[in-house]
Amino acid sequence: MKVLLMNGSPRPAGCTHRALLEVEKQLQAEGIETEILHIGTTPIMGCTSCGICKEKGRCFQDDIVNNFAKLAETADGFVFGSPTYYADASGPLTAFLNRLFYSAGDKLAQKPGAAVASCRRAGAITALDHIQKYFLINNMPVMASQYWNVVHGSTPADVEKDLEGLQTMRSLAKNMAWMLKCIEAGMEKGLPFPEYEKKVKTNFIR
Repeated sequence: MKVLLMNGSPRPAGCTHRALLEVEKQLQAEGIETEILHIGTTPIMGCTSCGICKEKGRCFQDDIVNNFAKLAETADGFVFGSPTYYADASGPLTAFLNRLFYSAGDKLAQKPGAAVASCRRAGAITALDHIQKYFLINNMPVMASQYWNVVHGSTPADVEKDLEGLQTMRSLAKNMAWMLKCIEAGMEKGLPFPEYEKKVKTNFIR
């Protein structure tokens, strides 16, 4: 079993990364393989809803979104982390998620997803809500913890002092590992994922 963790901060080793490291460490202790990816500082184009991905099976922008989508095919769970900017997730992560779920949502569907946010003081709850909405529209179990999945601090050293936040990250990882093992056990017993009806789309304005 493998979990992909995406650091949605432009800083490769900042507060968000420190939170993800705590999740990763606990997942590995539970026997789960992990990989942390960094969104980087190269601008990420937002989704234009052009529909090319529906024809070609991948976004026409050949960047980190397509790379992640390829890795997602064999991953079993996902953690998306973001710093909190103006009480919301980072712009690069938002553009990344928009294109990822539009072009490759089927590669993440029915696999557990978790959101993690870091902040100096406040606003992280709406950042979490933002990220989790992608899971809720894509048939993904949403992973919870003992508190909201948040760490506080302006630097990684500050996050080290947030003992409750780090404990929350470990509890999140334990819940993720448990869910993955339950899914694996269910599949071994012949319990498949649900079969869904063909999607019905209703427009509210005629």
